[in-house]
Amino acid sequence: MGRAKSAFERACPQCGQRNGIPANHVADVGRCGACKADLPAASAPIDVSPSELDKLIAGAKVPVLVDFWAPWCGPCRMAAPAVKQAASALAGKAIVVKINTQDHPELAQRYNVRGIPMFAAFEGGAMARTHTGMAPAGELQRLALG
Repeated sequence: MGRAKSAFERACPQCGQRNGIPANHVADVGRCGACKADLPAASAPIDVSPSELDKLIAGAKVPVLVDFWAPWCGPCRMAAPAVKQAASALAGKAIVVKINTQDHPELAQRYNVRGIPMFAAFEGGAMARTHTGMAPAGELQRLALG
């Protein structure tokens, strides 16, 4: 039986080995445990569970930008390319994660999400800035980095 996939895993671009990444190192460049090749910093939005989000917010050495969205939300789907572009530009400087508010309404309630998409930047374990509604990638980058 295979190991369960974690949001904090990264496939080695050299050998394909899946490598577990501690929550406090998701934004870091690492090394593959099998072939020792460089593992690039996270450069795509990461779908996370509530417990994974809590670990990231508590332990990240860089800002965490959270995209609160839902699959039925047209503006959320339209914002997805900008979120992906921002995640790529922020690789190593911030972590971009996605929370499906339909699957995790308790997080929407906890973070006072009143409209989606809503973007929240967390620093030092606390929410620092928010933006509700669509935003271009550059604005998301500024939101993440302050």
